[in-house]
Parts: sequence; structure tokens; C-alpha cells
Amino acid sequence: MLDQYSKILVTGGAGFIGSHLVDTLLSLGKKVVVLDSLATGSSEAVPSGATLAQVDVRDARQVTEAVKGIDLVFHVAANASGTVSINNPRLDFETNALGTFNVLEAALSGGVTRFVYVSSASVYGRPQRFPIDEEHPTKPFVPYGASKLTGELCCLSFWEAHNLPVVIGRPFCVYGPRENPQLALVEVARYLRWHLNRRPIQVIGDSDQKTRDFVPVSEIVQGLLLIAEKAEPGEIFNLGSGEEVSMRELIDIISSVTGWKAAVHEIRSITEDTYRLVADISKVKSLGYFPRVSLVEAVKQLAEELGKNPELPSGTTIFKKGQEAEK
Repeated sequence: MLDQYSKILVTGGAGFIGSHLVDTLLSLGKKVVVLDSLATGSSEAVPSGATLAQVDVRDARQVTEAVKGIDLVFHVAANASGTVSINNPRLDFETNALGTFNVLEAALSGGVTRFVYVSSASVYGRPQRFPIDEEHPTKPFVPYGASKLTGELCCLSFWEAHNLPVVIGRPFCVYGPRENPQLALVEVARYLRWHLNRRPIQVIGDSDQKTRDFVPVSEIVQGLLLIAEKAEPGEIFNLGSGEEVSMRELIDIISSVTGWKAAVHEIRSITEDTYRLVADISKVKSLGYFPRVSLVEAVKQLAEELGKNPELPSGTTIFKKGQEAEK
């Protein structure tokens, strides 16, 4: 896989998705450069064997230097927290939108032959149909979704106007090892961290009506490699499991895996994200993508990795400034 690319850049390669992607690329024998500001991590998070360029994607000059000699770019670096985007929308926009433009501009001037942009299902906003395909309207309702969509539009414009071969992946609810509990908001690891510490699981919204498409980070990595290898330039792909799971079902799985019943505290006053968010993954399946890891299996593995008393989640989930959140 990726035989035509010898030197690969992963922006955000010290982060959650990025570090897993770097691990896999290294296992394929690739030369990998990690571009990361380390603002929310440390150099220790950079997988051994990769070269670190400590650069902020908001710094266009340094980004241009780091991209020189690169064949393939996976642009993963971003503010990934909707809550951060509400509390600090300028940071979110400059990182996600302007940062993406900077990496695109550097890729164009550096002669990059493939550009993979890691977007987000947040670009869809509140679902209007089920499941969500790639033609679903894009109407984000938090600044994070808007900044990720802006990045997509920049990518597509660079393809149309400058012939830069871009492809876009829209991950759904990604979970797995190495998530930052201070920022990560996907429910799987958050719920596990509370539960393993014998604390009540904090549920935003309605446990039965709120459903999600949870996808292990290992599957996201395989999906990104696949679209880098096989997708036509300018194409967009949902990356998920294609399976619908309610918060109640997730809690039941966690109770079953750990062997004791979870205590639950619902915050029903926040209703903005009580909806069905599930991906139609038929498009990426046509390239050969097939989810292989079940939610039960992945939750069991993650619980074992986190241990008995993992760090508690400290990031909170809000959709409006000043809103009540988990305690």
C-alpha cells in the first residue's frame, strides 16, 4: 500500500488519530515526518522512528519549510473539540480553517502528489435523513463544524483551481487508546473513564433517543490509507462503522464488559445533540473498506488499557456559551 509515496507528512502526528496513523505508516516502511505544535501533547507522543517538526499550522512560513520534499500529506492537525470552538472560536478558526489553507498552499508549492484531509461528521450539523451519505446537506451548528467545512472547501478549491490531488475523509465518532481526557468528547472513552473510577456516567441528552456511529481509531487509519491509495481526487468519504448505537446500549455494553452495573446521571436539559448520527459507508466500502472490530470487543480492549483508575474526563460538552455541562 502507498508504494508510490516514499516520504509522508502527518500534521497532528503527536495527537490521537495522527499518532495511530504514523504507527501504521512506519510499519509499512515509510519515512514519516510529524508536523505538530505539541500545544496539547508532548514529543514523547511522537512514535519512535518518525521525524518531528515542531510547527504550528498557523505559521505559514514554517509549514512551507516542513512540507518541502514530501510526496503525500495527511492533514490531521486541528482543534478537535466543539467546546473549545465555542469558548475560543478564533483559535478554532485559525487552527482548522487558516491552518488547512496554509498546509494546502505549502503542499502546492512543494509539489505534493496527494493530499488527504481529515474532516469531521460535524460538517453535517443536525441530520436531516438517516443514515447520512456524503450528499447530505452541510449545515454545522458549532464553530468547530464550520471551521472543518471551511477546510473542506479550501481543499476542493485547490483541486479545481490548481489541480492539487485532494481527497477528504469525514470520520464519525472515533474512540480508542491515546485520547486526551482533557479534550476528547466522544462518549466511549469518557463513559469508561467515569465508570472505571466508580463514578456516575454523565449523559448529555436522552440516553435512548441519542444514537451515534462509534468507530475505533484503527478503522479510521485503515480508511485513510485506503482513500489515499484508491480514491479519485476531489472525492469525499464518510468514515464510520455504519452501525447505530444508543447511549443506553453503550452503557449496557460497558456494564457487561466490566462486570458491574453503571450508575448514570442524565443531563436532559441539553438537547442540541439528541439525534441519530450514523454514517452511510457504502461509498468507502466500494474501495474495499470493511469495519472489522465490534464495539463490544473494542470497549473490552480499551477498558483493559485504561486500567482501574484512569484519569477522569475534564473536558465538558456544551453547544452554547455558558451552558450547563457534565460535572
